[in-house]
Amino acid sequence: MVTIADVAHAAGVSISTVSYVMSGKRTISQETRERVEQAIADLKYSPHASARSLASRSTNVIGLQAPLRAGVDVHVIMEIVAGVVREARAHQYDILLLTSDDAAGLSRAARASMVDALLVMDVESDDPRIATLEELDAPALLIGLPAGADGIACVDFDFEAAGRLAAERLARLGHKHVALLGAPAEVMARHTSYSDRLNRGFLAAAEELGLEARVHACPSSQEAVAVVDAVLAERPEVTGILFHNEGALPYVAGRLSSGETGRELDVIALCPADVARTVPTLTDSIDIPAEELGATATRAIMSLLEGEELPPVQLLAPQLESAADAAASATGA
Repeated sequence: MVTIADVAHAAGVSISTVSYVMSGKRTISQETRERVEQAIADLKYSPHASARSLASRSTNVIGLQAPLRAGVDVHVIMEIVAGVVREARAHQYDILLLTSDDAAGLSRAARASMVDALLVMDVESDDPRIATLEELDAPALLIGLPAGADGIACVDFDFEAAGRLAAERLARLGHKHVALLGAPAEVMARHTSYSDRLNRGFLAAAEELGLEARVHACPSSQEAVAVVDAVLAERPEVTGILFHNEGALPYVAGRLSSGETGRELDVIALCPADVARTVPTLTDSIDIPAEELGATATRAIMSLLEGEELPPVQLLAPQLESAADAAASATGA
């Protein structure tokens, strides 16, 4: 059976472009429209037949690839998974957890008709799984934002905007020398999408604001204490920090207080709100709404299954919360 992916390949465009040509919901250039229409005619593609075929073999199961690679924060991953499961059950769908970290696992699940759709996590900036997803019949969605995923819808937290927000806040507090203590080295080495985007947003905003900024990898363990000590010793001028490493935060909380370091520090943590509330020394925090992210991604994949059009990218906007507000929220004041 001819699929929309076959039409996109023949026309040399993305799947979403083919969809827009057929629906008329977006303006497409005449030249591109003619290529797509010619490919549809040449391949005798019938979108209604494709939809009937998909419905006839529905499993009411979504495949969720959540690989637990080195350096991944399991707490956040499981909060996202919880959001996926909650929303899927609301739509009478089950979740098949795929623990592989390659395209082969996705292909097996889709080609064996084990799932109706695929959700993919731990996305890299240049993710090798995208090419396979674009060839599969099953609808797919990325929880992440890589480069070059024009044919695959993406849902994520806006990490780049979060980096910018933190740098702007530190500038308003009067800091001139700042640091981002972020993901473990192995996560940065893989160019995991969220880490690359956070780093990019933080450094770009710092440069625009005239701040001297650097990014430092940080392990998600007690070893983070030594890393923080080394950064502060090497850069005694640093007085503003964005900390994004949920696993390490409990270990380094004391080190990031002004009393421990002998200097006035302002620390913004990017982490789930429940984690931020356990660290009283924070100046501010930016919540990662992990469970809502999972739920949003699942609602989007349901829309794809129902044949609806989606924006190519949906990003949850970051919000800054002061430590005083967080404390009041925790106590119910």
